[in-house]
Amino acid sequence: MELTLETVVFYFLAAFITVFSILTVTTTRIVRSATYLLFVLFATAGFYFLMGYSFLGSVQIMVYAGGIVVLYVFAILLTSGEGDKASKMVRSRFFAGLGTSLVGAVIVLFVILKHKFIAAADVEAVEIGMKTIGHHMISSDKYGYLLPFEAVSVLLLACMVGGLLIARKR
Repeated sequence: MELTLETVVFYFLAAFITVFSILTVTTTRIVRSATYLLFVLFATAGFYFLMGYSFLGSVQIMVYAGGIVVLYVFAILLTSGEGDKASKMVRSRFFAGLGTSLVGAVIVLFVILKHKFIAAADVEAVEIGMKTIGHHMISSDKYGYLLPFEAVSVLLLACMVGGLLIARKR
């Protein structure tokens, strides 16, 4: 296997996502957990940029890493105290999570070892114009994104209203 810059960047991003994903779920401070999640989402955008999907990488940064993490931090700061810590994990939940992680790792290793990865032929990149992407984004046909976009916006609005109601009760 030839070691190229793309391979090095891929493994670096994979290790970065793995470390910060573990830190996201194991830290006791909620705001730190949201910050680690932000790093994971930025590294995911790095994968998109590595594959040449600059539009998806930009959307990943603007929508997920920008909007949703800010919404999480906003809701966390509204509903919890400044020094609020998560409760200690019960031993049975720790072993259940560890077992689930090991089963997932075994499945991933099985797929990686049994799948024959074939190098793609030289595929010519096709650049799609922003006008075409815009028409697909606002269309309501089979491949349009209007309905999922509206569903996500209603979900985010419900999260904000719920956070405000929880904060108001205190």
